[in-house]
Amino acid sequence: MGKNLFSAFKNLFIKSFDDELTDSRKNIVRAEVKAKKQNITDAYKTEQANAVYAKIEQMPEFKEAKTVLMYWSVSDELPTHPFIKKWSIAKTILLPVVKGQQMTIRPFVSEEMLAQGDFKIMEPMSGNDYLKTVDLVIVPGVAFDRKKKRIGRGKGYYDKYFKNKRIKKWGIGFDFQLYESLPSASYDIDMDRIITPSETIW
Repeated sequence: MGKNLFSAFKNLFIKSFDDELTDSRKNIVRAEVKAKKQNITDAYKTEQANAVYAKIEQMPEFKEAKTVLMYWSVSDELPTHPFIKKWSIAKTILLPVVKGQQMTIRPFVSEEMLAQGDFKIMEPMSGNDYLKTVDLVIVPGVAFDRKKKRIGRGKGYYDKYFKNKRIKKWGIGFDFQLYESLPSASYDIDMDRIITPSETIW
């Protein structure tokens, strides 16, 4: 019994140490991507976004999806506003809402019905949380890799939301956000597909 308990504590310590080391390596990637974003123009953002959404619109899973969870982009992310407005007519578009340490989702109604939430991100300010199954999630990220790993901003909201859910998860980003390989911790959840203007990782 004592030996098993010691072994369990040892494994827990090793796992915790590995995760801390991984977090440190992730921060290096975050700094690299942040530096690259300093040099991109609005025209580049629009061009890259149009290329990504042109791909998505041709994918059967998107065509069939009735509910799509997206994100209301901030200035350094692949723009989503025109795409959300376009497709909210035909589909139920959902957006994240941060509540403390958790993320929930609500339907997008209009830009006028959004208000600034935590981290200065616009969120639906009214309506009930959406508790039904979501057909597809289009996920932001700081970086992705060819094994469909994702690095976010470090708060873990998406990883916690995805836990124990069977749901399609597509990561999207600029071309320079796709890496060959990224550090990954035990609690990270992989994407099902990565889509950049130049590549699609299935």
